[in-house]
Amino acid sequence: MKFLDEAKIYVKSGWGGNGCTSFRREKYIEFGGPNGGDGGKGGDVILEAVNNLNTLIDFRYAQHFKAKRGEHGRGSDMTGAGADDLVIKVPVGTVILDEDKETELVDMIEEGQRHTLCKGGDGGWGNARFKTSTNRAPRRSDPGHPGEDMWVWLRLKLIADAGLVGLPNAGKSTFLSCVSRAKPKIADYPFTTLHPNLGVLYRHGHEFVVADVPGLIEGASEGHGLGTRFLGHVERCGTLLHLVDVTSETYIEDFHVIRNELEAYGNGIDTKPVVLAMTKVDSLTDEALAECEARLKEASGQEKIHRMSAILGEGVDGVLDEMLQNILDDRAAILAAEEEEKGPQPYSPV
Repeated sequence: MKFLDEAKIYVKSGWGGNGCTSFRREKYIEFGGPNGGDGGKGGDVILEAVNNLNTLIDFRYAQHFKAKRGEHGRGSDMTGAGADDLVIKVPVGTVILDEDKETELVDMIEEGQRHTLCKGGDGGWGNARFKTSTNRAPRRSDPGHPGEDMWVWLRLKLIADAGLVGLPNAGKSTFLSCVSRAKPKIADYPFTTLHPNLGVLYRHGHEFVVADVPGLIEGASEGHGLGTRFLGHVERCGTLLHLVDVTSETYIEDFHVIRNELEAYGNGIDTKPVVLAMTKVDSLTDEALAECEARLKEASGQEKIHRMSAILGEGVDGVLDEMLQNILDDRAAILAAEEEEKGPQPYSPV
């Protein structure tokens, strides 16, 4: 299945059914009164977040969604049936943006969450509604009210506990393939990964999801190389794993490029706990590694820097343990915030 994290769709709710102009026609009743029924309500357009989707690829082939119109009213005071609502299923983590691509309408972050994008039009009144003491035979009935329509953007931000960041070819896909059953494409050239990959990890009885984000480049926070879309996938992560390829002659500059892009993008990414690891350490001597580690400590201000060779399994356990601890701390903080928001519960004697 192809991965697509952005799509534009057109949605339109149904019109209401028309009211009916009708009069009673019964034997021996010379002047039957009005009995025209109301029209039925048009269908709403509703978004629903579901867990069994992880891409927006379906919206590449179906971009127009229109709910049905309510049925018209009939004689004998029969109200037209309301139309069924049109439910559009989207992956959990989908953000709905207005047509300007900036105004956020809703963030679908929980399974089963629903949001009504367009409300169906109300049905028109039949002539029975207009009967008065002075107008006993009204011939007026109203048409159904129009529905709403709009263009919206769907942008998927993956729900992951940890995100892998680094320049292209820093070893992110290799790390993910070694610690999970994910099978991302791996090759010895930049931009091998063209879309995010997810891997599920099990560590010390805990399960967490890691997102391998395509390599960032300078200017990513401004959209260069689709950077803003890639960075959006790590907004919800509890921790970041920053991989630095120490075989690069410019590894210190490489480190600063990623940090600068995270800070420029903002949205809380720059404040997330970061696990910093040097990759491909099997290619350097111990003396060279010691020098690299010292320079990275000075550049990053972090005391703990991991030495890792994912392909050989060296240093991987230490990286996973620190990531897990950050994730557990983040989950505890979220739980505490939710409890605080609920406030004290009323006392209920048993």
